[in-house]
Amino acid sequence: MPIMIALLRGVNVGGHHKVKMDELRALCQTLKLRDAQTYVQSGNVVFRTDEVDALRLAKRLEDAIERKFGFHADIVLRTPAELKKLIAGSPFANRKGLEPGKLVVTFFACDLEEDRCQQIRSLKAEVEEIQLAPRELFIYFPDGMGRSKLVPLLDRTLKKTGTARNWNTVTKLLAMAEALESASQTSSNKAKAKS
Repeated sequence: MPIMIALLRGVNVGGHHKVKMDELRALCQTLKLRDAQTYVQSGNVVFRTDEVDALRLAKRLEDAIERKFGFHADIVLRTPAELKKLIAGSPFANRKGLEPGKLVVTFFACDLEEDRCQQIRSLKAEVEEIQLAPRELFIYFPDGMGRSKLVPLLDRTLKKTGTARNWNTVTKLLAMAEALESASQTSSNKAKAKS
């Protein structure tokens, strides 16, 4: 059974769109998403699913969240293989001395349009480094994200699409997904051995 990683946009930010993680896991269970695990309060869920259509799955989750919690939250899905490829292909992968909490990846549900990519490339960063991939935007904030003048410019350019996670979260989510895959394989092997 495939593993998916769901990234919810805009939950538990500044006291708005509050979602308790235990309630989110319970909601996943009602949608027949098995073994749901959450990580931190920003809306990260790793689970097993029979659904192979990522767009349909994201829509089901978005609709269920809206019914349960009373607001819409965009959801970006990635498979463990996609996350592993992203991590291995990071433009910052070989950089020494990088602080992982200051490297932020913005995930998009689909490829960005070329005009949006051009707008991002034309942004004037002060100390930040921007690297664009088809469905992700990597930004290193050496002085932290909190006071960066780039953040409001990005918000206007991206028009509230995508959801950002720091590198620590990205790598933790992959570790959780791989552990869930490993547990699945172990269970499957035990079941085969008994039959």
